[in-house]
Amino acid sequence: MAIWNLADELNHPLDFLLIQNSFIRPFHQQAILDEATSWLRNHRYKVVEVDAAAWQSQADLHQDVARALDFPDYYGSSLDALNDCLGDVAVQAYGWTAENAGLVLVIDGFEAFEGKDASAAHHLLDIFARQATYAALFGHRMMCLVRTGDPRLEIPPVGGFSVAWNHREFLSAR
Repeated sequence: MAIWNLADELNHPLDFLLIQNSFIRPFHQQAILDEATSWLRNHRYKVVEVDAAAWQSQADLHQDVARALDFPDYYGSSLDALNDCLGDVAVQAYGWTAENAGLVLVIDGFEAFEGKDASAAHHLLDIFARQATYAALFGHRMMCLVRTGDPRLEIPPVGGFSVAWNHREFLSAR
């Protein structure tokens, strides 16, 4: 199912809430993120996870994301190449299949990498958001759940959209 029923706006299923206003959604509490990813898995989403806290450089970012999303061997490990490959992921060339309800990239420890390379961290989210928008044109659902140890983390707009906290933590993040 690529689209939601109009009644979903009133019923508020979790996947609808997570991407209603942005394809990037921050989380602070691990338990809330775990509940969300469990729900998504139970509803046929492919959930892939990367640990940004372990990234020491952009090279680590590229290696981890490429592995998680099954990028081809010729992946160029640059932000331009990331954009190209995520465009392929958006149309299900690799990384996930039509049997999945959608694709979820979970980035844990985001604030740790943002502290090392804020520009690359923001570009990663911006590129993902833009390619998730592209995916939506084909009825494909992509979202990125960003876990941070900083409950006050503010992510600048990505993909032309503001980034708001998930619906269970948005008030406590202020």
